[in-house]
Amino acid sequence: MQAPNPTTLTYTHKPHLHLQPLPFHFPLSPIPIPCRRLPNSTLRLKSHSFFSLLLSQNNNTPSRFACRALPEPFSIKIPVSDRHILVETGHIGRQASASVTATDGETIVYTSVCLADTPSEPSDFFPLSVFYQERFSAAGRTSGGFFKREGRTKDHEVLICRLIDRPLRPTMLKGFYHETQILSWVLSYDGLHSPDALAITAAGIAVALSEVPNAKTIAGVRIGLVGDKFIINPTTKEMEDSKLDLLLAGTDDAILMIEGYCDFLPEEKLLEAVQIGQDAVRGICNEVESLVKKCGKPKMFDAIKLPPPELYKHVEDIIGNELVQVLQIRSKIPRKKALTLLEDKVIDILSEKGYISSDTTPVVNETISDLLEDEDEDEEVVVDGEVDEGDVHIKPTSRKTTPLLFSEVDVKLVFKEVTSKYLRRCIVENGRRSDGRTLEEIRPINSRCGLLPRAHGSALFTRGETQSLAVATLGDRQMAQRIDNLVGVDDWKRFYLQYTFPPSCVGEVGRIGGPSRREIGHGMLAERALEPVLPSEDDFPYTVRVESTITESNGSSSMASVCGGCLALQDAGVPIKSHIAGIAMGMVLDTKEFGGDGSPIILSDITGSEDASGDMDFKVAGNEDGVTAFQMDIKVAGITLPIMRKALLQAKDGRKHILAEMLKCSPPPSRALSKHAPLIHVMKVRSEKIHVIIGSGGKKIKSIIEETGVDGIDTEEDGTVKITARDLLSLEKATAIISNLTMVPSVGDIYRDCEIKSITNYGAFVEIAPGREGLCHVSELSSNYIAKPEDAFKVGDRVDVKLIEVNEKGQLRLSRRALLPDTENSSDSKDSAKENVGGQKTEQSKDNKASTTKGRSSSKSSLSENSPQKKFIRKLVAPNKDNSETNKEKEKKSGSQPLSSISSKDGNSLVNGEANIG
Repeated sequence: MQAPNPTTLTYTHKPHLHLQPLPFHFPLSPIPIPCRRLPNSTLRLKSHSFFSLLLSQNNNTPSRFACRALPEPFSIKIPVSDRHILVETGHIGRQASASVTATDGETIVYTSVCLADTPSEPSDFFPLSVFYQERFSAAGRTSGGFFKREGRTKDHEVLICRLIDRPLRPTMLKGFYHETQILSWVLSYDGLHSPDALAITAAGIAVALSEVPNAKTIAGVRIGLVGDKFIINPTTKEMEDSKLDLLLAGTDDAILMIEGYCDFLPEEKLLEAVQIGQDAVRGICNEVESLVKKCGKPKMFDAIKLPPPELYKHVEDIIGNELVQVLQIRSKIPRKKALTLLEDKVIDILSEKGYISSDTTPVVNETISDLLEDEDEDEEVVVDGEVDEGDVHIKPTSRKTTPLLFSEVDVKLVFKEVTSKYLRRCIVENGRRSDGRTLEEIRPINSRCGLLPRAHGSALFTRGETQSLAVATLGDRQMAQRIDNLVGVDDWKRFYLQYTFPPSCVGEVGRIGGPSRREIGHGMLAERALEPVLPSEDDFPYTVRVESTITESNGSSSMASVCGGCLALQDAGVPIKSHIAGIAMGMVLDTKEFGGDGSPIILSDITGSEDASGDMDFKVAGNEDGVTAFQMDIKVAGITLPIMRKALLQAKDGRKHILAEMLKCSPPPSRALSKHAPLIHVMKVRSEKIHVIIGSGGKKIKSIIEETGVDGIDTEEDGTVKITARDLLSLEKATAIISNLTMVPSVGDIYRDCEIKSITNYGAFVEIAPGREGLCHVSELSSNYIAKPEDAFKVGDRVDVKLIEVNEKGQLRLSRRALLPDTENSSDSKDSAKENVGGQKTEQSKDNKASTTKGRSSSKSSLSENSPQKKFIRKLVAPNKDNSETNKEKEKKSGSQPLSSISSKDGNSLVNGEANIG
């Protein structure tokens, strides 16, 4: 059998294909090549060899197939504020549905959009996934981990993934079930231009250029407030002085997403910032539209599959009246179970048994005999009891209507939409919600503190059927959270809030593992809401961790975390500046559909069903004076500034009510440090003495920790030393050792009862304070001649010495001979000695002021005279009466000047109160 001749195709250049003319031709393989059918009548053929061929339409190719050409390189500069954003496409990632690179300064973000060839199972959400990564190579760095490559997604990268996803999802058309993936990488970072807002814009442009059907193009900007001036896309340096950090995304005529943090800004200031941001977004979107017209791909509108329109009416006919009654059940769990029963009923009728509409008119069946019967023939009547053997008469019967059957997936989708529609209708028509509340009414609030005796601070905040168990934990710097970023500078967070949403809080069974993206996002929102009220590190040197575990959930659990976290901080003794409360707002945008006047309805303190069925989820946190954090997600085309103004003002009234209820907390917060919290003593030493505390390889600081039993010792380059301990005794020991280590001896100081640590041929090394030794030369050991030091002294002997010299290297030269009787008069006439006992100083210099944070003091008032801090200080400086009298008698006998002394517990003394420590 002869093999078929291969078909030959000569390539010619066609302008719309963007292909270069090829001067040669080659045969096409008759072997079938796997390909995918594209809805927009295009086909991408992939060769099974090492290259791919793009085939143009010809006589041998079916008309539904066409060539898919590579995109033509194109770039555009978009003006944003005082600079431009460069957008390029067609250079990188040409096999993706769309890909762009966006450049701001020297920061470059690459974003691609791809979609699956076949649609997935229909569901009630758009199958969109977003991945964002900041590569260390963008800043000329490598990962600090063992594998030297980027690992799992960091928390701040997850937050940016959410910032990209949230504004894009409302613009996606319903019924499109091809899985869509957006990948975004930071390829270059200059340290000035943040990549997050740039990534939102790049993703919006990539989706607009791709085949994914969407309603409108989106873009994102950041707004800062430096002084009284709003700045669009401020640099990182400008953000250091900014009072506002606002990220806004939207279309040319509506706002889709807002997330911002500020320092108690009033609502009107926020609205002004939103207006400026919306104008900037509108300008970007208009520029992008011109780019889409030039190089955008046809949208896959024919791939959209919606449920049959008549299915909506059938669902309403079956359960309409029952659904109205079920939606009026006030408790969440009974209402949820009743809705599940209704859904099962609808699925059983429409997907299994079949539905017969009541509007269907019966039709009479015609028999074969009727068809054969002559129209003019009179009907023969058969008397009862007689049988007509010649004709067969069949009694006319009604034809059965064919039951209507629909797919279970479509029925579930329509049931959810109908339920949402009825819920909105009840709100508009009755002015009340499912739980009986009015539009602005807040659910009942109950809170209590101190329910966990061993925790440093705890609070249980309950609002309706939403409940948060917040726990605050205090610690030292070792408990701080380290953040690895592109800049390469270690960033430590001394306050962080972690949010947990277990499946039990909604009465379900689910996976327990690492935090989800939702949990990370909600935790960050609550954390940023509370951060402005925390004291500075100088005033409160603790690291603070707050855990919010949602034990019940029916809407607004993140705002419950804000309220519970605020109470837990107070119960832990953190001196916060003011109370903070949070509230979630909802909205019904289109009211004309349900007989309203068309103006949107704003709902205060929304529940879970109102969040799912409503058009907006707007969270606002702050106090009576201003806002600290806010987040808005829109599920429809968008909202305007007047709607947002109404929502902000209504949220302010709700916050005031919640703050008043929080003040009724019973039992109230303790507002004092727990007895189980660690003690932190902060002291200041000279910066050049830090290495003395640390020692070679950290040996000295480790030995101090082991010797005293403190939890940790943290040192800073400016000379700040923080000692963390669980009890006062170990704290005192560590403080005394560090004070002695860092003291600055001066010539003329006299040290009593000091131990000889070692002996050499030329003298003895005497420890004048723990860790501080000086050389007493053999000539200074005695007034008489000594050939060898070991002839008169041995290791462990205790002697009195005087400091006679400090050389350039800081080495100490001591003399015992200067204190002997034959030289005592002369030495005393030259120096006015002041005794110090056991290496302790008489009085601290101004440079050695130490601040101590103790665990029993009030967070808002200064420490009283009876507080542990005052007692601790007095223990350091109070003289020992017995030793003082002994020293005075010695001075009288020797005829020297009167000395002031401070004694330690073991009787060791350090003379000369002018010796500076630190």
